[in-house]
Amino acid sequence: MQIHSRQPVAARLASIGVLAAAIVSCARTAPPPAASHLSTPLRVGISFAASQSARPLDGRMLLLISTDSSQEPRQQISDAVTSQQVFGVDVDGLAPGTEAIVSDTVLGYPVNSLSGVKAGDYWVQGLLHVYETFHRGDGKTVKLPAGDRGEGQQWPDAPGNLYSKPVKMHIDPTSTTPVHIVLDQTIPQIPQPPDTKYVKHFRVKSDRLSKFWGRPVYLGAILVLPEGFDSHPDAHYPLAIAHGHFESDIGTFRDSPPDAKLPAYNLDSLTVHCPNGHEFSLCTKFGYERLQQEKAYEFYKEWTGPGFPRVLLLTIQHPTPYYDDSYAVNSENNGPYGDAITYELIPYVESHYRGLGAWARAVYGGSTGGWEALGVQVKYPEDYNGAWVNCPDPIDFHAFTTVDLYHDGNAFVSAGPWRTTPRPAERDYFGRTRVTMEQSNQKEAVLGSKTRSGGQWDIWEAVYSPVGADGYPKRIFDKRTGVIDTTVAAYWRDNYDLVHIMRRDWATLGPELRGKITINVGRSDNFFLNDAVYLAEDFLKSAKNPPADAIVDYGARDEHCWSGDHANPNLVSRLTYDSRFIKLATAHWLKTAKGDTTSWRY
Repeated sequence: MQIHSRQPVAARLASIGVLAAAIVSCARTAPPPAASHLSTPLRVGISFAASQSARPLDGRMLLLISTDSSQEPRQQISDAVTSQQVFGVDVDGLAPGTEAIVSDTVLGYPVNSLSGVKAGDYWVQGLLHVYETFHRGDGKTVKLPAGDRGEGQQWPDAPGNLYSKPVKMHIDPTSTTPVHIVLDQTIPQIPQPPDTKYVKHFRVKSDRLSKFWGRPVYLGAILVLPEGFDSHPDAHYPLAIAHGHFESDIGTFRDSPPDAKLPAYNLDSLTVHCPNGHEFSLCTKFGYERLQQEKAYEFYKEWTGPGFPRVLLLTIQHPTPYYDDSYAVNSENNGPYGDAITYELIPYVESHYRGLGAWARAVYGGSTGGWEALGVQVKYPEDYNGAWVNCPDPIDFHAFTTVDLYHDGNAFVSAGPWRTTPRPAERDYFGRTRVTMEQSNQKEAVLGSKTRSGGQWDIWEAVYSPVGADGYPKRIFDKRTGVIDTTVAAYWRDNYDLVHIMRRDWATLGPELRGKITINVGRSDNFFLNDAVYLAEDFLKSAKNPPADAIVDYGARDEHCWSGDHANPNLVSRLTYDSRFIKLATAHWLKTAKGDTTSWRY
């Protein structure tokens, strides 16, 4: 999920087509709801200056309108009810000085059309999410955001994207006077973090991914070396792999005390205002940043102190043109990331930093990282020895959040003979809906067409779907109507429904997975991820020949992303993954050892 146990992530969205030679406009794939169908004469033209690019550009042109001056409008698009307004159009070969046009035919979010914007004064900004052309090894040519640029596929922050500074202006949908916006700013490159005694950053070229994408592709690694690595040259080490969203550096390891200038935290206050610690930037005034630094420093002291397991800790950077993370498995649209990680990156790490091999590898993570932990353990059962799976993205597609992809006809509503009821996509602690399925997907439809929004629903589609005739992922459901494509759902089931795969292949998988799986989730998970875990538990309990010997645990009223810590709230336990799961993995390795258990135990 976009909100996860390691680092918050922004979303993006998309829709629609091209007008004439140099002027780009978009037509709806379906009419907006009746409340926004009135015609308006207002046209907003967005162009970029020749000083920003002398060549024509492809991409998604976004018009951002905000009532809030506390941040730039580009930072204020979300699934929350406080989201500001965005409109989006595709541009193809847009020349410098030529305008992309946003009119009332262009889909927006949350308001569907310019005609629905109330006349008033707003902060207005334009942004071009720049695409590149990929000539893939499968013969398809697609236009997508560039790969790894250090920001983890966050369109508001992606280096090379063009934007304008926010300007306060009067917007009136009935005005016949066009609005002109010029993009005269470029998001700069992101500096790389330095290495330290313990933390190393490096990239490894993947031949498999380079062949697929038709250009060099690298997997990034952040590796934490154990205490005594240099002074014990004959020691070889287990490998703990922390899966999750893109990280530029490891945020859970800090070799200096917390910044004394940061506000002190009060745990009771944090628990009330930031129960999960997700939007930590919004919780700074309550001291959450101080808590993060404190826990990271505690882990550093534990890591370097006596008695802590001496292991290699690996965080992988594997953003794709579709998202901040590949989901660590092979995919028709993303490429062979599972093989690249398992057969290229991990062997490189173990050969260069004295690893012990498959029996001494374990994976853990939460949310997206939770799905990945189970996914790689199931897909590569002999290559990993232990998976700690926390609040995983849907692992059984009978409960794809609030949708049964195999029996429901529509992802947006449940339908009866006389009415339909909107499906929620997210809930708060009391179970109240924060955003519906339709609203969340409309946001993505605005931020990017053809599964290019960079959002949560689109990355599931990019990972799980077969390639369409146009080279882009086949839709699992229509972004405007919610109608589910049953043929695509069947493909998802056979290739990525992890519970289905385990049940189908247990005769061969069971002997390899026995005793390797632990799943934790809160019963009040904000994204309803506990529902799929219930189904997984039903199977794992019933599995025979051999029994699964799996552990499934629940937080009674805990939200996303509960990770098995019954003693602390999520906002604390999400900061202690490494310490807790490395200790559990070490106990499992020693119990199931197939090699050296002495050289690294000093």
